[in-house]
Amino acid sequence: MCQHMNIVKLLDLFENSDHYYIVLEYMAGKDLFDYIQKRNFVLNEDRVKQIGIQIIQAVRYLHEFGIVHRDLKLENIMMSDTSNLAKPKIVDFGLAKIIGPSETADEPFGTLGYVAPEVLKKKPYTFSCDVWSIGCILYALLSGSLPFDHES
Repeated sequence: MCQHMNIVKLLDLFENSDHYYIVLEYMAGKDLFDYIQKRNFVLNEDRVKQIGIQIIQAVRYLHEFGIVHRDLKLENIMMSDTSNLAKPKIVDFGLAKIIGPSETADEPFGTLGYVAPEVLKKKPYTFSCDVWSIGCILYALLSGSLPFDHES
């Protein structure tokens, strides 16, 4: 496993006759939106670089296993704690899909402010949709707002 793994850890899994129970690592820092909001939407470039590298490493790890997340956004990245050294960790794999090296996806999934143009145009897409979303996240971390109007 990657030593820089930035995905929330599964600690335990158990079930009874009615339910499945999943125990995940506690993320005291809430999501990345809350994290930057507590800092008045201002992070210095070095901190954005640290967070960006950790997110990119985690997404690269997922992509190596053929997993495309398809809904990367500030709210789907949890922070390990509230400190200035908190680690970002990717969550919410509800829209994720496994695709092969030569396969594409075409479902129009994602959150409007972060979704890649090919997804909006209902064209086939690959792992590049996650790369686009990372760009939107980095833009938001540097500027305090999303690069595109997410209302329309």
